[in-house]
Amino acid sequence: MDAGLSQEEYVRQVLEAYRKTPGTMGTVRRADRTVAAQLFQRGLSVQVIENALVLAATRRLIRPPDAQPLGAIRSLAYFLPVLEEVLKLPVSPEYFDYLRRKLASCGAPR
Repeated sequence: MDAGLSQEEYVRQVLEAYRKTPGTMGTVRRADRTVAAQLFQRGLSVQVIENALVLAATRRLIRPPDAQPLGAIRSLAYFLPVLEEVLKLPVSPEYFDYLRRKLASCGAPR
C-alpha cells in the first residue's frame, strides 16, 4: 500500500490515472469512485493499478491493422481482471516501464 496516503488522495490518484489511460472515455463516474475505494480497502498500491491500466491499454492498442475498432472503456471496473493478472505476473517493474514507452511511442490517444 502507499504509505501515508489517505483514501481520498489514493482515490484521486487512481481516478486520474484511469481518466488519462488511452482508450477510456476520460470521464469518471460514481461507480468508478466506488471501485477505487474498494481497491484502497484491498491495500493495493497505486503503482500496481497503474500497471494494470498500462497493460490493458497496450493490449488494446497493439492489434492487427484489420481488426474491428474497439469502443471506449467506460468503467474502471473493466480493468479489474487485468489487475488480478498483474498481481500474479512474475515480471519486473521495467516491463511496465517498457509498456509505458510503447504507448507513448504509438502516440496513444487518451
